[in-house]
Amino acid sequence: MIREGSGQREVWLLVATFLVALAGLIYELIGATLSSYLLGDSVRQFSFVIGIYLAAMGLGAWVSRFVSDTLAGFIWAQIALGIFGGFMAPILFFSYAFMGEVSLPLLLNLVIVGSLAGMELPLIARLLKEIGLPQFRFENVLSFDYVGALVASLIFPLLIVPQLGLMSASLAFGALNLGVAGLSLWVFPQAAKKGTVVALGLAMAATLTALVYSERLVSVSEAALFEDDVVLSQDTSYQHITLTRFRDRLRLFLDNSIQFDSQDEYRYHEMLVHPTMTLAPRRAQVLILGGGDGLAAREVFRHPDVQAVTLVDLDPGVTELFRSHRDLVALNGAALNDPRLTIVNMDAWKYLEIAQESFDVIIADLPDPKSIALSKLYSAEFYALAVQHLSAQGVMVVQSGSPLFARQAFWSVAHTIAATRNPVAPGQNLWTLTYHTWVPSFGDWGFVMAALRSPSDRPLSLPEGLRYLTPEIWAQAQVFAPDSSDIPAELNSIRSHALVGFYNAGWDAWFR
Repeated sequence: MIREGSGQREVWLLVATFLVALAGLIYELIGATLSSYLLGDSVRQFSFVIGIYLAAMGLGAWVSRFVSDTLAGFIWAQIALGIFGGFMAPILFFSYAFMGEVSLPLLLNLVIVGSLAGMELPLIARLLKEIGLPQFRFENVLSFDYVGALVASLIFPLLIVPQLGLMSASLAFGALNLGVAGLSLWVFPQAAKKGTVVALGLAMAATLTALVYSERLVSVSEAALFEDDVVLSQDTSYQHITLTRFRDRLRLFLDNSIQFDSQDEYRYHEMLVHPTMTLAPRRAQVLILGGGDGLAAREVFRHPDVQAVTLVDLDPGVTELFRSHRDLVALNGAALNDPRLTIVNMDAWKYLEIAQESFDVIIADLPDPKSIALSKLYSAEFYALAVQHLSAQGVMVVQSGSPLFARQAFWSVAHTIAATRNPVAPGQNLWTLTYHTWVPSFGDWGFVMAALRSPSDRPLSLPEGLRYLTPEIWAQAQVFAPDSSDIPAELNSIRSHALVGFYNAGWDAWFR
């Protein structure tokens, strides 16, 4: 029984409970975030990580009964967590960059870190009993544990990811676990055996060294991951942004998925914007959903009769980057700094729910529907909401993925839009037009145009200075080859999310 200074030791053990709960949940969130970054489908990855981690914690709690020396077991658990938890992100980054493998290292890390985290609470409870508290209450331990988890869940998206990044965050909380081990040795000096102190010192030295050089570690892993030089790498509250350069060629990646290549992005953006802008009778008020890079807005501003553009993009980190980075401002023609443009950093669905305006043109330049969170932005419910904001002669266009690589997904989007109820013509649906083009960075890429009524049949009158789109290209774009033409596909809704399965199955068949 450890009785000397029990009051001081009780306070420390409760504080330690808070700290280790904080670190434990951070490791879980880092694992889930990294797996969604690297493997995609955030809902599936978060579900997988949470399930494995909680199961491992249960295993650790069971194993803790076999720890005979409670104090030594707790301290060694902290040292091990400092190592395995602290180096979780570096291990996963380097494994993915150099071996192209992340699933197995992720699973092993989750089992090890989760098991160690699961041992903590039972060991702390036993220590509190061993220091001879007159009234030990286990609910006190649980309260500090839950508060630590709450704090972790709040600060992770708001402070840790945007300020530290995943690599530094992993190492910083590894250092926190090692700090808990060191302070426990100070509070319980009888546990300060030579081997324990040496192991703690070596682990702390390695962790702090890696933390100091964490930016370099990120650079090394990304240099192996990307073909070109990485000129910018940063985390926002929503995603990881990487910008690469080869000579004058820039590429943007979000969560390691390419968004554009400056060498051919004009093909995509000219086809996305100008057919719709040209066929719309009016272009005074334009809404862009997504498109935080400003490249769609650049094309919109080629039309001199545009009076106002509202750009709705979830991530302020992206829009600020494309408003301020010299090379990116040059690429988008300073479109995000145009006084006619208003940036709204908000989820597109929420914006449409609260907006009162009507628009002559709506351009949906949203991320691909690789997860349920993104699939809702391609649902029947979303399109029904969007068309409520079209003016009487308004026209909308939706980037809809590849009719070749994800054929069923493309036609699911097309059929879903075509089935949307027309708010000004009871009993009728929207007029739609499907088309596609070849973008070297993406392959065959498709779009769906929609309107409340068929736009007047007139030749395509294009602005000057385009590099790709011509009336002849436009005519060809409306013809689909037999292997990408219309096929049956279930409509996408927030109840079924059929699109996610179509999208992932299509791309997996080609590239996995």
